[in-house]
Amino acid sequence: MDVDSLLSRLDRARQTGPQRWLACCPAHEDRSPSLSVRALDDGRILLHDFGGCHVDEVLSAIGLTVSDLFPPRDNEHRHQSRASRIPASDVLAAVAVEINVVYIVASDLGRRRAINDEDFARLGQAVSRLQAAVGVANGYR
Repeated sequence: MDVDSLLSRLDRARQTGPQRWLACCPAHEDRSPSLSVRALDDGRILLHDFGGCHVDEVLSAIGLTVSDLFPPRDNEHRHQSRASRIPASDVLAAVAVEINVVYIVASDLGRRRAINDEDFARLGQAVSRLQAAVGVANGYR
């Protein structure tokens, strides 16, 4: 599938840069676009929902699977590096958001304020996302 076909299935898609778009996530009620779409030169399409939906949820909502985000495989592609091609600036932007979440919760705890279950769950999500960012930075998926 090419990126134009994917974008045609998404609401409020708008280009934010070369080969980059934001759109409303089809997996949750999205008041403002939170789904990042990026087309790579090798035909792969990257998705990330800043609202927290997993890529499988996003794709299922529009009748696609993860394999639809990749061009057909041939022998040449099998020998290419598996290192991540997500720009460091994108990883750092996502990390900055999660660091702010950790800082806010830590500040509340430092002031001896109780944190509710929702805040504690969001802290856990932030830690998980930071660990995932380390994996991306190290070339893992």
